[in-house]
Amino acid sequence: MESLKILIFNWRCWTNPQMGGAEVFTREVTKRWVKDGHEVTLFASEFPGCKREEFLDGVKVVRVGGKYSVYWKAKKYYKKCFSKEGYDVVIDEVNTRPFLTPKFVNNGEKIVALIHQLAREYWFYEMPFLISYIGYHFLEDRWLRNYVDVPTVTVSESTRQDLLDLGFKKVFVVPEGLNFTPLSEIPEKEECPVVVYAGRLKRAKRPDHAIRAFKIIKEKFPNAELWFIGDGPFRKDLERMAGESVKFFGGLSNEGRRRLLARAWVLVNPSIREGFGLNVLEANALGTPCVAYNVAGLRDSIINRRTGLLVKENGDAEKLAEAVIRVLEDEVLRKTLSENALEHSKNFSWDRTAQEFEKILKETVNERDTMLRA
Repeated sequence: MESLKILIFNWRCWTNPQMGGAEVFTREVTKRWVKDGHEVTLFASEFPGCKREEFLDGVKVVRVGGKYSVYWKAKKYYKKCFSKEGYDVVIDEVNTRPFLTPKFVNNGEKIVALIHQLAREYWFYEMPFLISYIGYHFLEDRWLRNYVDVPTVTVSESTRQDLLDLGFKKVFVVPEGLNFTPLSEIPEKEECPVVVYAGRLKRAKRPDHAIRAFKIIKEKFPNAELWFIGDGPFRKDLERMAGESVKFFGGLSNEGRRRLLARAWVLVNPSIREGFGLNVLEANALGTPCVAYNVAGLRDSIINRRTGLLVKENGDAEKLAEAVIRVLEDEVLRKTLSENALEHSKNFSWDRTAQEFEKILKETVNERDTMLRA
């Protein structure tokens, strides 16, 4: 078997204005699969101004439905169109709500689930209380149990363990990567201490904790600055909370984002959980260590006291501030963390990610073919 015909279901494509780390992952691996000779089709939701169908980096992208309707329209579209195409493997990319492909995909097509992280606490930050309660205590586990016998790929050991605890039988960890080469040495930093936050400005990422911690940091370092890279629905609230020395740069180009990450002294990531923490890896590759709460995903991307600091008191902005202050005031520690972070980042590449994932797909399809011949 030289090449595969691959179908992917994901709620968003990587040109969607709401795209996140999961879509970066999808883009980086699929464009490499296409270069390796595989045929890839991505089914995702529509957004204002998008094309219904187009090719992106060699991947055929089909957009149908909105943020919520994409799930039931996926089943309808599959029955009408995709079921006749004879795909070797179907990847069900789960972002809180799954497509439930085991319930409608042809028996001859192998399913592989791609689950970056479990929602868990996300429910209470992003949804009304009643829906959050139902989702956290009932819906998520019920949805995911449809996949316990499905080969599953995730990006961190934390999520792998979460899935195994739910009864999943076969879970592979494929680490995330970088689409640029890490620096050869620590770059020149800003003269004043700079703490940077990089990511979506949404409640579940807890960017407000960065501001609360920064107010404490300012007492120790009056000339310090806090930079926000990214945009999102929480921005206006954050701007009202922010005092002097807090700058909002909004969404930036890759070049602009990297320039600021390289100039910062330390990255802060207060998220309630991550799949892995791609922004941590990016900052590390630019010589910037990270301070974060010790939560799923971030405990995988940060090696505590080696490439950054993990705060065990999850949700305690004062303890978060203390950890950041420790990095800012201890030049030897900061230099050591920065050097270790930079060196550690060299272990990651999207080429490796795509190759490892491709190997899992081929082994899964071969296993199916062997069973069919038996």
